Amino acid sequence: MMFCKNSAVGGFLFLIAFACWINAKSSEAYGTFGFDIHHRYSDTVKDFLDVDGLPEKGSLDYYAAMAHRDQLFKARRLATSSATTPLLTFLGGNETFRLSSLGFLHYAIVTVGTPPLTFLVALDTGSDLFWLPCDCTTCVRSLNTTNGKPLDLNIYSPSTSSTSKPVSCNSTMCGPRRGCALRLNACAYQEVYLSSNTSTTGILVDDVLHLGTDESPQGIVEAPITLGCGMIQTGDFLDAAAINGLFGLGMDNISVPSILASKGLTANSFSMCFGPDGIGRIEFGDKGTPGQNVTSFNLEQLHPSYNVTVTQIAVGRNVTDVEFTAIFDSGTSFTYLNDPAYSVIAEGFDSRITEPRYQPVRKIIFDYCYELSATQTSYFIPNLNFTMKGGSQLSITAPTIVIPRQGGYAYCLALVKSGDINIIGQNFMTGYRMVFDREEMVLGWKASDCELRFPSSNNGSNTLPIDKGNSPGAPPPSVLEPEATPNRTRSAAVPPPPPPPSPSPPTSTRPLFGNNGARINSMANSLLMVLLSVFLHQFFVLS
Repeated sequence: MMFCKNSAVGGFLFLIAFACWINAKSSEAYGTFGFDIHHRYSDTVKDFLDVDGLPEKGSLDYYAAMAHRDQLFKARRLATSSATTPLLTFLGGNETFRLSSLGFLHYAIVTVGTPPLTFLVALDTGSDLFWLPCDCTTCVRSLNTTNGKPLDLNIYSPSTSSTSKPVSCNSTMCGPRRGCALRLNACAYQEVYLSSNTSTTGILVDDVLHLGTDESPQGIVEAPITLGCGMIQTGDFLDAAAINGLFGLGMDNISVPSILASKGLTANSFSMCFGPDGIGRIEFGDKGTPGQNVTSFNLEQLHPSYNVTVTQIAVGRNVTDVEFTAIFDSGTSFTYLNDPAYSVIAEGFDSRITEPRYQPVRKIIFDYCYELSATQTSYFIPNLNFTMKGGSQLSITAPTIVIPRQGGYAYCLALVKSGDINIIGQNFMTGYRMVFDREEMVLGWKASDCELRFPSSNNGSNTLPIDKGNSPGAPPPSVLEPEATPNRTRSAAVPPPPPPPSPSPPTSTRPLFGNNGARINSMANSLLMVLLSVFLHQFFVLS
């Protein structure tokens, strides 16, 4: 976007911004002055500017803008780590984005190879292998942008990366479960996922993953890793989710967290934050904070995973002793539970809802949906809490999702009855910084809005491909859902309701389209913040 700069106006607006900073600092010291801060894409700023074309909250444009903002703003550090090894994240920033048009999963921009190429990959704690589309004929090569023009996606090729080399068949990374591509003298793999007919097939290669430290400016770390050169993708990988790669974060030695720890680059732990607005964070080496809740992993399985035990379920004030194990899996959009846990939640939830049941015209994955009236702006739901082995509690902050219907909206309990394993999907992790500590073998969690934890860098690009995906319908199942669902449709870009202000009452009020922001206390302060927004808009424009 082209724009003009007037030095006099620019200097004046800079003084306004500086004055705001000085006032903010003085309020911290004396507590005598305060005002509300509004993002330049917020409803308040839109109302004052009376302009169209600013990104809608929850759209991919909005997430792209937030990523660009994080690159340019040097935000304060919210916490420090006592670990002897540094925290690492992706080069360019630690942002992740929940994309409704790509399976409601969290995605990040990763940089691989020499020369470096960027990829938009889904983040999956439920699998181990990091793979990219590679030298393939059926791979997805573009996304639709908001202006209708396709945006090219990179395709990895070992032949074009000077740091790439095939993993030999006798390598320890190859393992007994993999084969050997004799013609290529390389270890061959095939990963089959739980979604119907969804798989990736190719060879393993070694290459460089470009990471960054938590310093400002971000220090560059070239991490040698093993990844899958995915030559053949099937099923959901062709149109529904992870179309540009999948970043496995599991416990196996081939996962990136395992490799980073084995090479002494980070502690053997990582965190993912799932913000209520769809923006998250990922940090390698993060072991959390002393005040976080924890529960131990169940390690007696044949294939270790982030499997934990739930001992109690509370729906409102009704507490039920029901013990079951479940995998915490960021690669699953929604939560899947067997009976009796499913029925305890679903029936307890349904008995406390006042809105009439709603049956979508087309079958969707959720059984319990409720119709909202044309004038309704919020709805009440009972609190949902899990008690984990060891006694720590996990309060589910986003158990529902809003969907469009003929003439209005409905909301659904975002819980699916499973036919086999129990999975806590990323929707039940919303509002928390989850710590997957593989040294202590515990899952940690602490409430968080995922505000920037450390500065991003301009060394890499986190510009997000834009695809609004606004066609109405029900949320699609994720790449790793246990059961195939017929008549899948893309979801409208309506974000799930935000978490309640406090987990203590037996019921919570959910705004239909998010929290109503606090209004500025005076017209003078309103004008001041709008001018500051104009200043920011002039100097920080999306590329």
